[in-house]
Amino acid sequence: MSAKEKVSIGRIEVAPEALHTIARLAALRVEGVTKMAAVPADVGRLFRRTTAKHDGVALDFSDSKLRFDIYLYMSPNVNVLETSRRVQAAVVEAMDKMVGLPVEWINVHVEDIVYTQDTT
Repeated sequence: MSAKEKVSIGRIEVAPEALHTIARLAALRVEGVTKMAAVPADVGRLFRRTTAKHDGVALDFSDSKLRFDIYLYMSPNVNVLETSRRVQAAVVEAMDKMVGLPVEWINVHVEDIVYTQDTT
């Protein structure tokens, strides 16, 4: 057997729930993201292969590529476009480092801006 031949010793499977958790935690670590929003109920009908929706993350995995729709709330006084791009980059980096699966696209849905109540 040559050094270039690959020997398979089994398979590695990653549960969709693990992918949801990785994406959610990566998004929450981005400065300016306050919390995840609920995924709208009709999103599952748009993507027939969409897996269960968890805590602001809708995942579609087909053709060995990941596709995410991430729903979140942001802080005031942040640039929404830049923060959304940082969320996309953080999720792509987390998926690459942790599971090595390519991400085809990530749609970031900013559901609202969260202002704190001043109680003074």
